[in-house]
Amino acid sequence: MNVLKAVIMGVVQGLTEFLPVSSSGHLGLIKGLFGMESDSILFDVLLHLATLVAICLVFYKDIIKLVVEFCGICRDVFRNIASLGRSLSDGKSPQYVKIVNSSYRKFVLLIIVSTIPTGIIGVLMKDIVEYTSSNLLVTGICLICTGLILALSDLLPDGSKKIKETEYADAFGIGTAQGVATLPGLSRSGTTIVAGLLCGLDRKFAAKYSFIMSIPAVLGALILELFDIGSESVTAGDVGCYLVGMLIAAVIGFFALKFIMNIVVSRYFRYFAAYCALIGIVSVIVYFVKK
Repeated sequence: MNVLKAVIMGVVQGLTEFLPVSSSGHLGLIKGLFGMESDSILFDVLLHLATLVAICLVFYKDIIKLVVEFCGICRDVFRNIASLGRSLSDGKSPQYVKIVNSSYRKFVLLIIVSTIPTGIIGVLMKDIVEYTSSNLLVTGICLICTGLILALSDLLPDGSKKIKETEYADAFGIGTAQGVATLPGLSRSGTTIVAGLLCGLDRKFAAKYSFIMSIPAVLGALILELFDIGSESVTAGDVGCYLVGMLIAAVIGFFALKFIMNIVVSRYFRYFAAYCALIGIVSVIVYFVKK
C-alpha cells in the first residue's frame, strides 16, 4: 500500500458511497481497467467505517434519538415479558407497556424491518457479488440500470409520507431494494431513495431513511468481511496510508452526503443518470474490446 493508492481509494469511496453512482461499480471499474485494488481487506473495511462516520456526523441528532429509543424498546419488551410472567403466577391480567409510543420508536422498527431482507439477500448473493465485482460487463449493465432508475426518480410525483405514515411493508420493500443493490454498478443510495419515492415517502425523508438504514447493513457486511482478513500483515507504513485514506473518505463523504440531500429535493438526479448510463456503456464496450 502506498499513499497515492490510499488517496485515490479514499476519494473514490468518499464520493461514490453517497452520490448515486455506485461505489462498488466505480471500484470495480478501477480494478477492471487499471488493476488497482486496495490489496487489503482491512483497508476496504476501514474505508467503509470512515463513510459510516460521515453518516453519523450528518445525522447525529437522529442517530442519538434512535439509539436511545432502541434501548427504550428493549427495556419495555423485558418489562412486558416480566408482566406476563407475573400474570401467569398470580392469575391477574398483565399490565403491558405500549412499545411503539413515539415516532422515533417506529423509525427504529422500520429500520429493523428493512434490515431483514437486506441481510437475507446479501448472504444469498455474497458469492455472486464477489465473482462479478471486477467484471466490466456486469458492472456496465448495472450502471446503465442505475441510470434508468435515477432518470425515473425525477419523474415521480412528490410523496408526503414521513415516519408516522410509512408502513412496515414500505420498509420491507426498501430493504429488498438495498439487498439487490449489492450488485456492482447498482447504486445503493440511488436504488433505495427511488424505492422510497415509489412508496410515497417525502423526498427528504426518503434520502435520510436511505442513508440511516444503511448503517446496520454496512456494519453487518463489515463484520462478515473481518472473518476474511485472517493473518493479514500490516506494516507501520500501511497504518499511515490507511489513516490518510480513511480521513479523505470521511471528509469527502461528509460533504458528498450534504450535497446529495439537497440534490434529492431539487430533482437533479437526471445528471447522475446520464453519467451512469455513459460510464456503463463505456464499460460494456471496453469489456468486449479487451475480451
